[in-house]
Amino acid sequence: MTEPGKADLPLDLAAESTPPASGRGWFRKRYLLVLLVPVFMFSGAVLGMYFQPPGLKKFYALTGLQPGGGSDAPIALPPDIDLPPKMAETMLPTDVIGLARMMPRGDISVVAAPYGAGDARLAEILVAVGDRVEKGALLARLDNRVALEGAVLMAEANLAVREATLMQTRAAIAASRDEAQAALDQAVANAAEAAATLARTEELFARAVATQATLDAVRTAAEGAKLAVARADATLKRFASVALDDQPDVIVATRNLDASRADLARARLDLARSDVVAPIAGTILEINATPGQRPPAGGIMDMGDTSQMMAEVEIWQDRIAAVHPGQPVELAAAALGTTLQGRVESVGLTVGRQGLISDDAAENKDARVIRIQVALDAPSSKIAARFTNLEAIARIDPTAKATP
Repeated sequence: MTEPGKADLPLDLAAESTPPASGRGWFRKRYLLVLLVPVFMFSGAVLGMYFQPPGLKKFYALTGLQPGGGSDAPIALPPDIDLPPKMAETMLPTDVIGLARMMPRGDISVVAAPYGAGDARLAEILVAVGDRVEKGALLARLDNRVALEGAVLMAEANLAVREATLMQTRAAIAASRDEAQAALDQAVANAAEAAATLARTEELFARAVATQATLDAVRTAAEGAKLAVARADATLKRFASVALDDQPDVIVATRNLDASRADLARARLDLARSDVVAPIAGTILEINATPGQRPPAGGIMDMGDTSQMMAEVEIWQDRIAAVHPGQPVELAAAALGTTLQGRVESVGLTVGRQGLISDDAAENKDARVIRIQVALDAPSSKIAARFTNLEAIARIDPTAKATP
């Protein structure tokens, strides 16, 4: 029987307006499915962590990395580097892996402008990239050289004047000494003559031939002659008591000469600052400026001793106990096309922050590492000489015998 109020409705509309008896159960099933999907996804992730594919397990075993961005073993290999097959095949789970940087022995030396260059600009650059130079070799000149050369000429002229003044002073002192000696000799002679005259006058006075006034005048002259001898002797002692170079006037002239020599040395030192010289013996790696430009704050050029290439390797702090000097090291990079060989030369003494970082966004950028220095053998050093600062992967076999 048709319910009241629904007799005039169409059959299909009446059917739609009546909810099915099983509608509430369907809604509960759908809600339960939505809740179970995240649970299944989380369970799958957990299972994937423990039941990894063989290839993924081998990658973690070789590199020492852990899933999840490397929070426990934070050094991650750059994703764009493919290990050579030979290196990948010989890797063992016990190997120590780290990121490395190729560098010359002693690292890169920055050739900066000389101290006190001021506003000087580069006048000319005398070397090119790839040139091998010795320590102290002239690399470039600054445009303040002309002014500094003028200062040197002025200092040389002042020095010549001071030298002439010293010679003049010495000659004057020697002449004065000779004059004093002559004056003393003359005074002695005059004193002797005055003494003889006094003796004759006294004899004449005793015979009443000479008057008292004459005797007094002769006695006064004799006393004056004695005083002249004393004065001449004192003057001579002033020049004869010390050596010629110890005379006060000569000492003053000598000190002025020393000051002029110091001024000349300073002018020549300033002139040397217009030259840019090599701080070490090595190869020019890069030139960072051109003539007419002020020397950059980062240096005019970079150079390094590429005759012996090194590799700076960052090893995670928990693996450094397995690394010792003399252990063989194998390095690989995509740009090399081959592996390089070397040996651990030294192990760092401090733990620092990771400096070599790969392009992996999940990598921990604050890893604690210890840096070791690896000396490459002669063939590998020759290959790596063209790749300063190249990043590579280093593999250290801790079970291999360490040799000096």
